[in-house]
Amino acid sequence: MTTSGATSSTTDSHGLDEYGYKPGLERSIGSFASFAAGVSYISILTGTFQLFYFGFGTAGPRYLWSWPIVFVGQLMVALCFAELSSRYSVAGSLYNWTKRLASPTVAWAAGWTMLVASIVTLAAVVLAVQLTLPQLWSGFQFFGDGSDPTDYALNAVVLGGIVVVFTTMVNAFGVKLMSRINSTGVFLELIAAVVIIVLLAVHVTRGPGVVLETRGVGVDHSGGYFGAFLVAALASGYVMYGFDTASSLGEETKDPRRTAPKAVLRAVVASFVLGGLILLLGLMAVPDVDDPELASATGGLQHLVLATVGSGFGKPFLVCVVIAVLVCSLAVHTATIRMMFAMARDNNLPAGEKLARISPRYKTPVVPAVVVGVIAIVILVVNVGQPQIFLVLTSLAVGMIYLAYLLVTIPLLVARLQGRWPVPMPDGSRAPFSLGRWGLPVNIVAVLWGLGMMVNLLWPRGEVYNPAAPFHWYLKWGALLFIAVVLGGGVLYYRLRLRHHSGVLPSHASEVALPGEPATKEGMQ
Repeated sequence: MTTSGATSSTTDSHGLDEYGYKPGLERSIGSFASFAAGVSYISILTGTFQLFYFGFGTAGPRYLWSWPIVFVGQLMVALCFAELSSRYSVAGSLYNWTKRLASPTVAWAAGWTMLVASIVTLAAVVLAVQLTLPQLWSGFQFFGDGSDPTDYALNAVVLGGIVVVFTTMVNAFGVKLMSRINSTGVFLELIAAVVIIVLLAVHVTRGPGVVLETRGVGVDHSGGYFGAFLVAALASGYVMYGFDTASSLGEETKDPRRTAPKAVLRAVVASFVLGGLILLLGLMAVPDVDDPELASATGGLQHLVLATVGSGFGKPFLVCVVIAVLVCSLAVHTATIRMMFAMARDNNLPAGEKLARISPRYKTPVVPAVVVGVIAIVILVVNVGQPQIFLVLTSLAVGMIYLAYLLVTIPLLVARLQGRWPVPMPDGSRAPFSLGRWGLPVNIVAVLWGLGMMVNLLWPRGEVYNPAAPFHWYLKWGALLFIAVVLGGGVLYYRLRLRHHSGVLPSHASEVALPGEPATKEGMQ
């Protein structure tokens, strides 16, 4: 194989040959669809509406200051990811990036952590339909009237299961159908967000100084108001993540090295601006800031919108919230499939050949779509009868995702300090997006931010992991125990068994050998 031939093929495959892969997924995602994937995962109308009650109820209006703080920290992470996605546009982005930055074990740990977290995230996100559908029509409350916490949680599981079946079917039928539905949903979500912002602005009754108030909330917290604020900040931290979805679809994106970085950054910025305005103007417009429903899981931001603009305007927007939850669930499912496919393609998961098989008809990994859907439903069913399911599942998932992000930003920082990053393109040129001299300070802040968030997320607080009776020590320490078992057990299994069979599956191996590299990468042990 000549050097010129390798270069040509590498250009055609958008760098897949560097990983030893041959193209197999359908490259049909455009710039807006790529942006929509990141925005729908973050999903302002899902995350803010699902968790506003928690932040507001814990620290009062002043909790809103956590929104810009989280944005700055996550923007630093997103900038690192944008730089990586411009150089390596490949499915299972975090996993494959870390393969180039650190040891195979660290790469596998990053992929495994993100995979498990994404499946749990899917189970957590679909629960958000319970917060909205019964408010639109009482008939959606299949069990009781919703006043009993157990009935409320059971109904959430049933509705969530229906959503998972929907996302499984859409993802199984190909990325084109997924991207069309997702892009349409995001378009409607963005319009709805803008209209909500305008309507709330029209109904403003107080100044922005409301965000300096605590309204007496959080003063009796064991850690003082600062302790309460740290807990409330989780409501913002739970929303602004998932922007890496745009990069995980790199193998299916047109001109990914230019498209993916822009999509990642635009998703973060757009979500910050729109979400921040909804939260700020909502607090400025709500008729009664002391309304107890604002701090209730059955009220929250949905109640705020209805109470402010009236049911005539509010209910159509709750329909948009439902659409947002659906496309958010769809994006989470899609990203999870790509991670499972990417790891299976390297024979780094059990039954790798089956999980990595691409449907010749739909040009998508169908088996991972079904497997992810089934596991998510199992997680929901296991939690039937658990009223604390909402916050606990979300906390577990987000904690693991922040850990997965750290398993990228830390190796990237080490590579910078050792002079191994940035890596030039195969032809010696620079990647389309580069942080240049800002790379090191941005990367340092991203790592420090990630470490701080990990401590805040996983701290064994009763109000997060065991907020209601029955109280058990293992629930309070649940996040740390869960991550220790999942990550520790997974890495042990990888080291003892999987790594000895690791390597690109022959069915996915590139036929092009780059200079100094084998066509099939067996050296992943």
